[in-house]
Amino acid sequence: MHYDEVYARFHWNTPAWFNFTEDVVGLWARDRGRLALYWVAETGEERRFTYWDVYRQSRRFARVLQGLGVQPGEAVLVLLGKRPEWFFAMLGALRAGAIAIPCTTSLRPKDIRYRAQHSGARALVTEPACLEAVQAIRSECDALRCFILVGGKEPTWHSWDELLAGARDDGALPTTRADDPALCFYTSGTTKDPKAVLHAHAYTWAHRYTGLYWLDLTPRDLHWTTADTGWAKAAYGVLFGPWSTGAAVFQYGGRFDPERELKLLQDYEITVFCAPPTEYRLLVKEHLSRYRLAQLRHCTGAGEPLNPEVISVWREHFGLTIHDGYGQTETTLLVANLPGMEIRPGSMGKPFPGHDVRVIDHDGNEVKPGEIGDVALRGRTPSLFREYWKNPEESQACWRGPWYITGDRARIDNDGYFWFVGRADDVIISAGYRIGPFEVESALLEHPAVLESAVVASPHAERGAIVKAFVRLRPEVTPSAALVRELQEHVKRTTAPYKYPREIEFVAELPKTVSGKIRRVELRQREWERKGYKTPPS
Repeated sequence: MHYDEVYARFHWNTPAWFNFTEDVVGLWARDRGRLALYWVAETGEERRFTYWDVYRQSRRFARVLQGLGVQPGEAVLVLLGKRPEWFFAMLGALRAGAIAIPCTTSLRPKDIRYRAQHSGARALVTEPACLEAVQAIRSECDALRCFILVGGKEPTWHSWDELLAGARDDGALPTTRADDPALCFYTSGTTKDPKAVLHAHAYTWAHRYTGLYWLDLTPRDLHWTTADTGWAKAAYGVLFGPWSTGAAVFQYGGRFDPERELKLLQDYEITVFCAPPTEYRLLVKEHLSRYRLAQLRHCTGAGEPLNPEVISVWREHFGLTIHDGYGQTETTLLVANLPGMEIRPGSMGKPFPGHDVRVIDHDGNEVKPGEIGDVALRGRTPSLFREYWKNPEESQACWRGPWYITGDRARIDNDGYFWFVGRADDVIISAGYRIGPFEVESALLEHPAVLESAVVASPHAERGAIVKAFVRLRPEVTPSAALVRELQEHVKRTTAPYKYPREIEFVAELPKTVSGKIRRVELRQREWERKGYKTPPS
């Protein structure tokens, strides 16, 4: 693949009518023996499903929703973990013309209540582990009238198994336009309510290019994306991206453990692997020489920037370069390192085919190479969300003329590669210098004592703010004042003297979202309150 040629020739050709369940899964289902899903439980139990199995189960669930009175355009909450029924519920909701809302199983009752009330959801599908949380708010959600339980029985709940056993997989089902609402992801709120990111069916269609160009999948691959089913990363890596190409998806239903993950990669001969940087950072701390990943041919990472040190260690042991990609809940990939491109470790890559992505200033003008600005996408592509549902003010606020503003800051080098600096509110201004936390965190990660780090602005009377690092050490390392000085000197040598963390605090854990991203906003808030300030500057 030659990036420049693919990018220059790309043209969106979105169909007017589209339904992923019918037009993609149904297409691959014509080959009755084609493997779609290889599921492994934490106990070792294994289950396999062909595209034909998935198609029939999804259509049955669509008919179930019809029978329960769920109308096209109404919302269905899918509160399921990594289990096969998640696929059937998501695809069945799409086939019924409903709006599928995937929810992570770690949600608290107040989070479920907010999503149910805000969306006006008519049906909810969940599993026994989430039953108590749903029961706690059930009476507060008037629109919810259908409660479906997977893997158990409960009074006043419909049994998933019984419903599907009695449903047919034939008969008329709604057709859907590509611009009809299809999916809604709720962002993880930190200081206010989550935003409801509403996507059309065109978004599910656009992920064919994620699978083809970035994941580099073919019908012969067994692909594993480790993402939690409640988040947008599961859309591109677990469902829409891989199945658009006819590849088989591997899913592990257990908790993350670095040793276990490496063994699964080896034993199940995974060919294409995608994981968040948080996992890669922990994987490279293991004894990688113990594992032989002979079938693994392509690796990707997304969710937040991937540190150059991690890329280097992985390549040293397995001979594979991790291809970093940048996107948002609101979009498919916007910038990525594609197969065949020169990879510059630490770079986000170049604009993804079909996307005019630039770094611009406050007036909407493109900045010069090396200057920091806002990452922005020109125009409305089928890969971009429709709106922040029921929030016209927020929907309008993310536009600057023809540019969709991502909220992330970056710079571009002379060759067109993007380099991530941080979220707009993460950038540290210290004594006039603008310092991106990612570069400092990457430098700290190169030190053998460091397992993870997070860097934020800490208030300072003279400098306005200073760089403060929260560091999680490897288990065998003991914190000390000498180690603080050693880490500071290491950062000075690796980056620049003015970027070093003037304060370092050793911590047992770093706060993270349920999708694995470090919550710098929480650390920054804590730091400013500790020093007597009500709120940090935005």
